[in-house]
Amino acid sequence: MSEQLKPLGGVLDDVIRRLTIVERQVGIAPSSAGNLLASSSSLSSSSSSSSSDDVHPRLIAYDEHISRALQPFIDACTSLGPEMKSIGRSIKETWSGMRQLVYLGTVYQRPSTGSIAEALQPHLAPCQQSMSIIQKARIDRKFDYHIKATLEMLTCVSWVVMSPPPAPTSFIKDTIGASDFWSNKIRKEYKDKAGDEGHVKFCDTMKALILDLSAYVKEHHLSGLAWNPNGKDFAEAKDGEGIGGGGIATKSTMASSSPSSVAGGNVFAELMKKKTNDGTSAATGLKKVTKEQQTWRKEFKMDDAASVPPVVQQPAPPATKFGGGTKKTMGPPKCEYQERGCKWIIENQTKETCGEGGICKITVTDVKQQVYIFNCDNCTIQITGKLKSIILDSCTKLGVIFDTAISACEVVNCKRVQVQTTNVCPSFAIDKTDGIVVHLTGGEAISQTVFVTSKSSEMNVSWVDDNGEVKETPIPEQFQHRLVNGSVTSQVSDLYH
Repeated sequence: MSEQLKPLGGVLDDVIRRLTIVERQVGIAPSSAGNLLASSSSLSSSSSSSSSDDVHPRLIAYDEHISRALQPFIDACTSLGPEMKSIGRSIKETWSGMRQLVYLGTVYQRPSTGSIAEALQPHLAPCQQSMSIIQKARIDRKFDYHIKATLEMLTCVSWVVMSPPPAPTSFIKDTIGASDFWSNKIRKEYKDKAGDEGHVKFCDTMKALILDLSAYVKEHHLSGLAWNPNGKDFAEAKDGEGIGGGGIATKSTMASSSPSSVAGGNVFAELMKKKTNDGTSAATGLKKVTKEQQTWRKEFKMDDAASVPPVVQQPAPPATKFGGGTKKTMGPPKCEYQERGCKWIIENQTKETCGEGGICKITVTDVKQQVYIFNCDNCTIQITGKLKSIILDSCTKLGVIFDTAISACEVVNCKRVQVQTTNVCPSFAIDKTDGIVVHLTGGEAISQTVFVTSKSSEMNVSWVDDNGEVKETPIPEQFQHRLVNGSVTSQVSDLYH
């Protein structure tokens, strides 16, 4: 078929498809429309079969979309490091899952019963699995905006189960606004920074991917996922059909998926099934996954994954008796400064990791800097210099000493901690904390400090009075409330008088 007649051929196919649906609904065998469609198909295939090897034009166009728009975005993810490379790999598998659905539309008729979403549900597993991996990814916090933008972008995948209204093309374009909200934060942060152009390219290629997908859907699936009116009954479609193997995937400009993604999709589908009558399921007999085999952990190594020997599952330890405590889970220790947000990150520090005396020392060089202390246990953090704020989160038996905090010191989800300011801290916010002593050793700190507490217990404040004596008193956690003139009034319980 010549280039001039290709648009007319597309219109003719659409008209014939609609006539076939009408004939089927009124009980007429689609012979005439089928013959016309066959003649139209033979006319178009006579000139194109030599170039496409019988690959459907919709699949050819989709593979061109992958090569033109998806691959640059994957390359942009790869350029940002191994963590984002894994995200790019999952996005590639999501687009491979969409290709499978496009393939099913070229082989089968539109499902005659139920909604499109219900009919395609068993075949959505590859897309859902790869999207779930992205959603649960645990990577460096500097990629928070990247992950959020990616998740907003991935909502466009839902076009495969949509039918007008609304039009799939407008639905896809609507995701640009949501993803751009986070992309613009990335652009602002890395704008004009030498060596960080890859972050801006990540945003640009993501937007280009959405626009190119919208253009593809507008040309080939304007009324929703296109189907073959003379194809086979969709009830005959099998899970995983169209992924890997066969002529379709091997002739595409890019492999639609890897064998591992096929296996993952099948395992995911099996695990969703109910247990058999003998009490077993698809999960029965699966091997235990060690830390080295868990892809989200830092211990995971792609090259050594295959060589890790299986670990024999040991019998479960006896149940802990009432009153017995469990050891706190600690991750890898971290003490580093991040340019993004001007923030010090101190995590998982213990007496052993801090070194001599169990003291972790940091020096603040700018008043805009903040310190975030998370999950530290049985050690001391010493902060030198004037800073903006300090946050203690989920710490136990921790001591913190600092000079001056311009904004505040926040203590959240902690147990048995002590905080000391040697100069001034205008505000201490204490939330969900059991056991805390605040030491005010600076002369000006006593009159300028405010305490805001909630859901906390065993709170004490210590200071030096005018005579040089150390005083300590509890911060009230019990109050009396009364209704007076239609409003609630509160006063400290008599226990503190």
